[in-house]
Amino acid sequence: MQIIHSISEMRSACLGLRSNGAELGLVPTMGALHAGHRSLVRAARETCRHVAVSIFVNPLQFAPGEDLESYPRTWEADLDLLQREGVDLVFAPSAKELYPNGTEAFVEVSAIGSRLDGASRPGHFRGVATVVAKLFHIVGPDHAFFGQKDAAQVAVLRAMIRALDFPVQMSVCPTVREEDGLAMSSRNRYLSPEERQQALALRASLDMMELAVMQDSSSVATVRSKWHAYLAAAPGVRLDYAELVDPTTLLPVEHLNAETLVAVAAWVGTTRLIDNVVLQAPRGIVR
Repeated sequence: MQIIHSISEMRSACLGLRSNGAELGLVPTMGALHAGHRSLVRAARETCRHVAVSIFVNPLQFAPGEDLESYPRTWEADLDLLQREGVDLVFAPSAKELYPNGTEAFVEVSAIGSRLDGASRPGHFRGVATVVAKLFHIVGPDHAFFGQKDAAQVAVLRAMIRALDFPVQMSVCPTVREEDGLAMSSRNRYLSPEERQQALALRASLDMMELAVMQDSSSVATVRSKWHAYLAAAPGVRLDYAELVDPTTLLPVEHLNAETLVAVAAWVGTTRLIDNVVLQAPRGIVR
């Protein structure tokens, strides 16, 4: 496994791996790797001959007052995991390497980038799109792998790839969960034992929504109202958003007769968590 810190060296190494026509997969991360990241690496390994992983805590996607400085950094453990998974290249640039003159240009996906997390974290998706676009240019991957847990990010990046004609196939892998159902996240380590139990309300609320959507009598307004009431009553949970949206546009759905992204974000203590499921209404039902 080769560890690379400079753009020029990474670009050269990636060109070398692809020179014989072999496909290269990219897994972009911010480090603090867990089983969810491992699942992305394994998906990349199954699809591509070579796999590159980036580790970069991107300052552009953190708003003032967010946890940029305290974001978990577990470099040695990350490298050990990636070594065991047979990763070929690890790209770990500094902020100065990736943004040598500060940020002179941004990639912004208009409209969709201001929905869900983009509404509550202004500029977040601009930062995400900018760094991922740079990684695509540097690495030149054939495939890029992301997790379904970050469903709004997935929608934004799909729109970016489509709009800017990146020759990249995007693969979205299922959310990996703890044994009790909590979606795996690098931020879960912030939770106290009590908060860890309180956080289970997010997953429980999604299970409740799945049952509600399967009931013929439930309208969008009805199930959303019940969902908000459930989360408002959950101890220790402070709701950011809980929405039923189209998974491609992130616009609110009017009828539960198609694929629907049921997405929630909430603070538990001082930790902001997200989760979601994609649901299909019973065939023939419009409500």
